[in-house]
Amino acid sequence: MKKVIILGSTGSIGKNTLDIIKNYSDFFTVDGLSCYSRIHDLTTQIEEFKPKAVAVANPQSPDIDCPGFSGKIYKGPRGILDMIEESDADIVVNGISGSRGLLPSFKALESGKDCALANKETIVMAGPLILEKAGELNKRIIPVDSEHSALFQLLHQIDPKRISEIIITASGGAFRTMSAKNLETVKLEDALKHPTWNMGTKITIDSATLGNKGLEVIEAHYLFAMPLSKIKVVIHPQSFVHSLVQTIDGCLFAQISEPDMRMPIHYALFYPGVSPSMFGTLDLAGKEFTFLPVDHEKYPMLSLAFKAAESGTTYPIVYNAANEIAVHEFITNRIPFTGIPKIVEKTLDRVWEKSVNSIDTILAVDERARIIAREIALNILNC
Repeated sequence: MKKVIILGSTGSIGKNTLDIIKNYSDFFTVDGLSCYSRIHDLTTQIEEFKPKAVAVANPQSPDIDCPGFSGKIYKGPRGILDMIEESDADIVVNGISGSRGLLPSFKALESGKDCALANKETIVMAGPLILEKAGELNKRIIPVDSEHSALFQLLHQIDPKRISEIIITASGGAFRTMSAKNLETVKLEDALKHPTWNMGTKITIDSATLGNKGLEVIEAHYLFAMPLSKIKVVIHPQSFVHSLVQTIDGCLFAQISEPDMRMPIHYALFYPGVSPSMFGTLDLAGKEFTFLPVDHEKYPMLSLAFKAAESGTTYPIVYNAANEIAVHEFITNRIPFTGIPKIVEKTLDRVWEKSVNSIDTILAVDERARIIAREIALNILNC
């Protein structure tokens, strides 16, 4: 039995993970759960899965009222770290959204646990540091994003000397068929109409800007030690092909499956073993596979990500921080949709050091970038 901690258990990744555990109860048990503030959902999960401990990140959240629960309750951002450290779980599934997932990823490794990572910001902000830490401790980081899970699987089966480039697919988000000139007036409800995936608000907006794909490019660059010149993005509206590897002898290898997040989570939980899947089998008959080039005028966030990654390890931190601020400003109707890449670009254009070598430095750069991004957003608002 693998003992599992699920961070962000009330979100999409967390719920899908629990669905797998429910269907494979002979293999997994829930050791810990965490959420930010969805106490009602967490209480329901406690009643069903009976974890040893739970953590609520928001210190202002009401107390958990769950008669019969005898486990430990942690509260606040520090509480999540304490829960991880004090647990004897085997693996932590990090489904926390945004930069708040960074420290829990480090704590998972430092406390002797593998990390099934859906929090791409961990690698974007601290890729070299956390990969070094995982190597030192002989712990695994197993990507859970569908694209990086696909690459993880493909690259384990192909001789590195044979690889010409890796290709990450993007759905194109809610505005795939819309021209760039019409994006100025789109509303939040329009951006949340993702054609394929059912995800949280922030990542759905990132999909509409292709900011998520920018983060994934940076993540792939670090995770797989892949030069940026060998990373390509294509639009694939159907979301059946999650990533591809092009070889120097002209072959394309693809990982193809249903757009079901349970597939990469299932793979990560069982890794390095394998298990038959009871969901997600894809019947190719009648399916269409379309691939389109990226319109960089419509999706400037992708070019900005390549620019950030090329500029040094500090700039991806800035890219992520500015994007989180800009997306929040759009969600709260303070800036137009097209203001998101403007804020990110102007923040990146400030003078930043080239590299970072500690978590404290990463967090300081992240905070400074957020302050600057807010100032830029305010200027956009007042124009």
